[in-house]
Amino acid sequence: MSQSIVNSTSKQSYTAEEIQAWLVSNISEMLGVAADEIDIREPLDSYGLDSAQGMALASRAEKLLGCKLSLILLWHYPTIEALSQRLAEDFADSNSETFEF
Repeated sequence: MSQSIVNSTSKQSYTAEEIQAWLVSNISEMLGVAADEIDIREPLDSYGLDSAQGMALASRAEKLLGCKLSLILLWHYPTIEALSQRLAEDFADSNSETFEF
């Protein structure tokens, strides 16, 4: 994963693949598992991701994307694949500061 994604503080566009790679990296670090053990199509809760970790992940993602995220996204898009696709679409289409429904 490129360092520019991790260290970015400015609002810029990311592809679903870049967001997906960032999510895999952060979730594997958070849960203490190897990144290659994370299946992007498995529900996040199948890895034991709890609500506190979900909030921490959302906070990290807010820093990456430069905007506020609704935690409801983790409920409606419970896999890394679905969540990264939705974030990329919303981020590209949105001028707002919050991703919500």
